[in-house]
Amino acid sequence: MISKSESPIHVKYLQTMVECLASLGKLAAAGAMLSQKLRSTIHDLITSEIKTRAAAIDASRPRLDQVLRTVVSGRIHASSFQGAPTSNGTILKGISGLVSSSMSTMSPVQAAAQDLLDSILNQISQVLENHVVVGESMEAKSLTCSDSSSPSRANGDLNWLAESDITRATGGYSLSFALTVLQSECQQLICDILRATPDAATADAAVQTARLASKLPRKDSSNGAVDEGLSFAFRFTDTVFSTSDGVRQAVSRRNPAGSQEGYGTGAVLAERGIYLIAAVYRPILQFTDKVSQLLPPKYSQLGNDGLQTFIENFVKDQFLPPVRVDYRNRVQDALASPAAFRPKSRPGASYEPSIENGRPVLQGPLAATRLANEVVSWAYPMPRYTSDFVEVAQALLERTLERCRAAYTEAVLGSLSSSIVGRPDFEQLMRQEPDSILLDSMQVQDLDKRSLEQVLDPDGLEVEMEINNLLLSYRPLKQEHLISDCNKLVLLAALSDSLEYVAVTIERLGQSTVGPSPGKGQEQAYHHRRTSSALTSSLGVLADKYQALSSECLRTLRIEIQLTALYHIQCMSGRNYMIDQDAEEPEDFVLSLSMQITRSDEELMPYIPSYNRKYIFGGICGLLCTYFIKVLTDMGTINIFGIRQVCQNCIGIEQALCALSSSDGNAIQQRLERVRTYYELLNLPFEALTAYVAEHHDVFTFSEFSGLLRVNVPGRELPADAVQLIGAALAPAM
Repeated sequence: MISKSESPIHVKYLQTMVECLASLGKLAAAGAMLSQKLRSTIHDLITSEIKTRAAAIDASRPRLDQVLRTVVSGRIHASSFQGAPTSNGTILKGISGLVSSSMSTMSPVQAAAQDLLDSILNQISQVLENHVVVGESMEAKSLTCSDSSSPSRANGDLNWLAESDITRATGGYSLSFALTVLQSECQQLICDILRATPDAATADAAVQTARLASKLPRKDSSNGAVDEGLSFAFRFTDTVFSTSDGVRQAVSRRNPAGSQEGYGTGAVLAERGIYLIAAVYRPILQFTDKVSQLLPPKYSQLGNDGLQTFIENFVKDQFLPPVRVDYRNRVQDALASPAAFRPKSRPGASYEPSIENGRPVLQGPLAATRLANEVVSWAYPMPRYTSDFVEVAQALLERTLERCRAAYTEAVLGSLSSSIVGRPDFEQLMRQEPDSILLDSMQVQDLDKRSLEQVLDPDGLEVEMEINNLLLSYRPLKQEHLISDCNKLVLLAALSDSLEYVAVTIERLGQSTVGPSPGKGQEQAYHHRRTSSALTSSLGVLADKYQALSSECLRTLRIEIQLTALYHIQCMSGRNYMIDQDAEEPEDFVLSLSMQITRSDEELMPYIPSYNRKYIFGGICGLLCTYFIKVLTDMGTINIFGIRQVCQNCIGIEQALCALSSSDGNAIQQRLERVRTYYELLNLPFEALTAYVAEHHDVFTFSEFSGLLRVNVPGRELPADAVQLIGAALAPAM
């Protein structure tokens, strides 16, 4: 115990009061009075703070006469909503000013709950500080006034009496009793904020308080000093329960049954419920830390076994189980809504990468992501339960992924593109495509425009050719093989972007769960059931699953667009291009294809970023170029006007592809120019063709050059060994 000479003034005052009581023989009477009035006094202190805040809130609201004057005058004055000045005019500013930066991400109700509890617990800690002084002083005086013949007393040992003997000497009052009452009232306040039913510990504390208070000595008319002693104890109670700054007046003691009433927190909190636990958890732990610092070493365990144990048990038994059920049901309701996977109508709009500016994330995945974010955000004030919150969020996101997979399956049901993408060998080929880099938004951000528009390297061209040959093997295509409903294409695009958004969000959640916590050392000492690396790993796996499904949606769209293009132009196979007049326009199927891909681009533009659209439409040009060259061998006869018609078809396709919002015009022109050059070689005599092959051996392959000889061109004469001669012309380069 601090010596009197080293103590602050208010501590000296309390110690002097105890000495006076001991000198008058009123130590037991004072202790009994403290025991009897302690609970009701703490209750009044709490309710007084709540009423003060409620009055400040009420004063800030516009009065009826102010509203009427505003309506009549037709003007709204800012001062009409500021409230009239009161004697506590600074309190409302204090309420908002005391909100710490850690509460900036909280809802207004959570911020109000945390601010209220911080203020009340701060006052109660001041009360406890006084009780520590009083309790130690009364215990010391009760020991010094005991049997003077005890050898322990002569040796200065003040711990020789049993706890029951000390309590009897102080009228039932002790520091452990005061701490029990304080924590019991705090527990009931927390239950009032959380709208929870206090457990048996509260009832036991009340019974103990009543039992100890019943030890108050009876009035004895033969001893006139008893009344005087009790009056002195009343004044002592006023001193103990006054705040150190002197602003608050002595609390009322006229309602000893006040502890049985509610605290009225509903007057200052718009909502109450167990979901405010995130707002009250940290103030409680900070309070228990302060209690442990105030208590003498022999009572230190009491500070950890009371309020802290209650709040930890409440989180485990009363908070986490309903959270799992409630949020699972909320996610199920969000995903079952008819609008959950209905893309927002955005005709003519451009893609917005930010949610705040209108990124078209589907409502179902967006709602699930926000709920998961909300759950994981509780790990910041409650780091001990990070693993529990992550498990809840992960379960929500896994259920969302299942529903997204079902939506994808429903959209592509019966389509040829989905079955092609589902082939493991084909998927592996698509992963090797140069354009596959456009599936990773992080890699796209690291590349400049020049890198995205670079010409295919030999390896990439070989992979592209293999994919094109596989797609050409599915001819002839039928209408039922395609996704004819444009709304399903839009859904696939919106679903892909939504999955990408959720994947990025999950990665951020994983980073937030392993970040440093601003809590005290006691909070940081808590051990999770799983390590942070395990949490990050599990969330990383889930993010990869979302990313994989997002990429699958884009691959399906890419193949679907390629098959659609192939479906429109496959009529060139097996026909004779014997045309009797010069061609000035592309054929009808080219115009139909141009309209189809233009419409698809316009429909998909608001739902996916430009690099994803570049991936979706980027495979059309390569496939059509491959088809134009290969289809020549399927033609029976082609004349000069037929050659010009094919070239006009190439020009029409080039114009359509270059008009796309994310097209690479230079690459498209180069590749289709190569096709036109190929067909124009049909106009050359064989000798001129042989000379061209010798000079431009790297423009086409031997198979492509020999394909020029398999089609009948009226007026062109070919030697019997034409193929061998072409091979001989290529031999020096080979």
